[in-house]
Parts: sequence; C-alpha cells; structure tokens
Amino acid sequence: MAPGTFVYRGLSRKLVVAFDLGTTFSGVSYSILDPGDTPEVRGVTRFPGHEQVSGGSKIPTIVYYDRDGNVRAVGAEALQSDNIDKAKAEDWQKAEWFKLHIRPKLRGADSKEDESIAKIPPLPSDKSAVEIASDFFRYLFECTKAYIQESHGNGDAVWASVEKDIDFVVSHPNGWGGYQQSQLREALVMAGLVEEWEGKTNGDKRVSFITEGEAGLHFALRHGLPKATMEQGEGIIIVDGGGGTIDISAYRKPKFSDKFEEIVASECHFLGSVFVTMHARQHLDGSLKKSTYHEDLDYIVSCFDKTTKVWFSDDQKPQYIRFGSTRDTDTQHNIRFGQLKLTGETVAQFFQPSIECITECVKRICEDSPHSISHVVLVGGFSASEWLYKQLEQAVKMDKLKLEILRPQSHPNKAVSDGAVSSYLNSIVTARIARFSYGVMRNVEYNTDDPEHRRRIGDLLYRPSGRKLVPDAFEVMLAKGTKVSDETEVSIKMWKEVTDDTKRKLEKVPFTLYCYRGLKRSNKTSTGPKFMDEDSVHFSKLCSVQADLSKLPLEPIPKGNGVEGEFYRVRYSVVLLFNSAELKAHIRWEENGMEERTPASVIFFDDS
Repeated sequence: MAPGTFVYRGLSRKLVVAFDLGTTFSGVSYSILDPGDTPEVRGVTRFPGHEQVSGGSKIPTIVYYDRDGNVRAVGAEALQSDNIDKAKAEDWQKAEWFKLHIRPKLRGADSKEDESIAKIPPLPSDKSAVEIASDFFRYLFECTKAYIQESHGNGDAVWASVEKDIDFVVSHPNGWGGYQQSQLREALVMAGLVEEWEGKTNGDKRVSFITEGEAGLHFALRHGLPKATMEQGEGIIIVDGGGGTIDISAYRKPKFSDKFEEIVASECHFLGSVFVTMHARQHLDGSLKKSTYHEDLDYIVSCFDKTTKVWFSDDQKPQYIRFGSTRDTDTQHNIRFGQLKLTGETVAQFFQPSIECITECVKRICEDSPHSISHVVLVGGFSASEWLYKQLEQAVKMDKLKLEILRPQSHPNKAVSDGAVSSYLNSIVTARIARFSYGVMRNVEYNTDDPEHRRRIGDLLYRPSGRKLVPDAFEVMLAKGTKVSDETEVSIKMWKEVTDDTKRKLEKVPFTLYCYRGLKRSNKTSTGPKFMDEDSVHFSKLCSVQADLSKLPLEPIPKGNGVEGEFYRVRYSVVLLFNSAELKAHIRWEENGMEERTPASVIFFDDS
C-alpha cells in the first residue's frame, strides 16, 4: 500500500500523536483518524515563544526549573529575554541535552564517542532524566492540544471528540532498547498522558515506539524519494543526522512487494550536531583563554551554533562568529568589529569526527549489504548541513560508489515525527536485522570428554536427579545478523525441577535473556563464545522474562542416587518475538496433547 492511500477502518474518531524528543530540538506530529477517511499527517508548527527560534516546526529541548524544582520555562519560551534574565537573577537550573542521559551506557563504545559523551552537561540537582522528559512531554502535549483547538475549524469540538481516545508514538535512536523504552513509558505516565498500567510493557497499545531510522524511511517515501527508486529491489540508506545521535539504516523493497525489509543491522553513533558545537567550544575556550572576551564564551559558542555551524560550506574561506557590536575588537585573538575569525580548516575539524562516522558507515553498508545500494537519503536537522552533504558526496565519488544522495524537499527536521505517524497508520517494514546475539545462560550436562567442561569442574552444580551440570554456557536464541520477520518467533526449551517443599517457587520463575555485543567466536561456525567467562565484558543482561508456572502440569520423577522420594519436573518453552521495535514474550507448553500459551512479563535491566 503506497503512502497516503491508507484508509482508517476504525469505528470511531481517534487521535495519534508522535513525539520526537530530540537532544537539541523536539517536535510533534499528529493525525486525526476518521472512519472511512484517509488520514492526513500534520505537524504542530506553532508554540509559545516560537518566534525566538528558527527551528521550523521544532522547539529547543530545554526546561528551566526554579530553586524549588518547579517548571518555569520550556522550549522556545526558555530563550525569551525576560526568562533568561529571570533565570540568572533567581538562580534557575537549566536542563538541556537530558535525552542523552537516558542512552545505553555500555562498555566497549567507540573512543571518539566516549570522548564526546564525557562532555554531556549534567542534570539539574534533584531531577532525573525521566522526570525532565515527563515535564517536556506534558508541555508538548499541551501545545498539541492548543494547536488543534486553534487551527481546526470548530477546534474545541474537534479536541473534545478525540481527547479520550489518543494513541502515542515515541521515536528513539536506533541503538536504544527495552530499558530506554521503559524509561520513556515511565515519563509518559509521570506526565499524566497514560495510566500506569498502560505504560507497562506488553500492556495497552496506546504507547508504541519506532526507531528514528525507520521513521526516516517513512518520511523519505512521502517526501522526495522517487517512486520508481526501489522497484528493482535495490537498497537505500537512511542517514538521520540529529542533535545527539547519527542513526544509519538500510532498507529495500523486494520485487513485487509493497513492504520493506532491513538489509543490514542498523547503527547508532553519539556524534550528532551537538558534538560539533562541543568541539568548537573546546577550541574557543583555549584560544580565548587570555582574552577579555573569554567571559563571553557561552554566548560566542551559542552564536556559532546558530549561524556559523549552520551555514558553513567551504573550508577554503575564513569563517566568522558574529557575537558583538562594531566596538568589540581584540586583534590579538582575531576579533574585529564584533566578529571572531576562524579559518575554514579549523571549522571543518569540528565536523570531522561526525563526517568520518557517516562516510565510513555508508561505505561499510555498501560492502556488507547482500543487495546493491542506489540511494542515500539525508534526513534530520544535522543533515541540512551543506558541509556534511558536500563531504559525503565527495567521499562517494572518491570511492566510486554508484550512489545518489538525496535530501527531501520538505523540512528534514520534521522527518522523525512525521514518519512516526506515517508508520502508525501504515507500517511498511516487515523484516529487521538483529544487531547483536541474544541468548540464555544454560546449565549443560557435564561431559568428561569435553576439555572446556573439565576446566570448569570446580563450578559444577548438582540436581535432585543426581545430574551434574556446567553453569553459564551461552545458548544463542537469535544470532547477530539474522533477519527477523513479523512472523518470526524464537524459542528455547526449558525445565524446572522442584520438590514438594519448593513448588511455590513456580509462581514466579524468572528467565534472564542475555545480549552479546562482542566479536569473539568459539569456532568458525559459532555465533558467540561457548561460555560467558570467555568474553564476559561484552555480555550484558538484557531483560528478565517472568512467568507463573504453577498451573503447568508437573511430571513426578523418582529421585536418583538411591535417595527415596520423588521430585517434579515442569517442561515449557520461552517464546520471544523480536519482530518490532519492542520485545514481547510468551510461555508455551503442552497439556493433554494441545499447545497452550500465556503472556509473560518483560522487565528490562538498567544498562546505564
């Protein structure tokens, strides 16, 4: 089904709202769904104080709190002169870039990204990233409500007709997982937008998630990507250049299909546009150390961020940061008539880590993809940079890659929120590639002929049946690089042994799912280490699947090794569905020759 041809088949009017919580700028898109009509994707383009910013349909992701922790100014209003003066006079605390505090903080990250992440501004005292996100979501929602009431004919009546039936879509970077989603759900609950039970994983469908890469694909199909581009089964790369992250994904549409599939694992790098500004700050802090204008560093950096960075396109021409009046001069530090002069080469260096990241990713995807790539589509605010565009174009030519680079004509900073709504209306991606290997730590039967088992003889476990088991063997359920479709389920057979005294433990049986992010293999055909201790630094607990097994049939078995009495064994399978942005789980067993199932709760471990 082509974008724009979806017809809403529901029985009553409803509203879908998509939040794009960005590191530096955030936006909202929405659609009012009327039965029998083709919905229109619309963006909220009017916010309080919006004239203060040039972000198109977005506002700055900023929240000011007073000393008592109360919200005083949000978004564009935080940049109004009177609020800036009050913030200084009344010692308000500023929360910005708080989204990056929700990110996964995993070991083994790229050193360039580690260096950049270390410079993220701290959160205000007594405020968590989730609390700040909840205040910002609440503000975006109120702005959406006001916009609909003011922009639609008979707006108050329109709002009244949908306010009790609203679904939310929240976008997030490609590299975010279940724990980050749980944090965003909690923020929506704290904001009062959904009830607590609706914010739980596997709960109500009012809250859903989409990766920024996938949202970018939906936006590209609606704005600028030629219809015939992918009819031959060729792939496209979506580069979503945001404030905090650069999200890179690749998709193709198989011949004779109207759906898309991911063709390589998506990537997420913390090298978005804010890190260009960070590098500029570091340079200016050093170069102005002995200048009287060093005390104006924050303002000078702000002027660079809003103008010089945005318009930079030529490293052979000098660049200027306009920050003062004609009376502001310090020739020893390249300041004349209120302008600080930088060489084009210097400014280009601020961009270099981000540009290298994008160009290397594009080349790697072209090499690794099983299908030819024909286009690279740039979306997101950072992708509007002329310098980024030129450098990517130059890299493509130098490597003789047959790629056409496109930027949608519509506002690229609307890509994520618009694409999120489009995906809600008509999801077109039906297969994705696993970014890592997922599995479980098993206790395996001790084999005296296996040297790896003998090496771990001091760790053996003993069961009521007399069995000897070697702990922490990694059994892969889903291998890195595996294509997972909407119908794909992965399962693993499990059992639990209990006695009459321990039957009560069946009421809450946890199953821990592990993620392996490393490259080690036990042999050429394996998908990871055979045991956890071979590369423990790259293993992490992803989530706990919790199930009630007390109603499952018990198999009585005599105790072994001459011990009188019997124990009980319950057999079941843990079934996982990785086929969307959210992980889901079930418990499956056989009873009286029939397959039975029950949903299981998924609780994600904190990977921060």
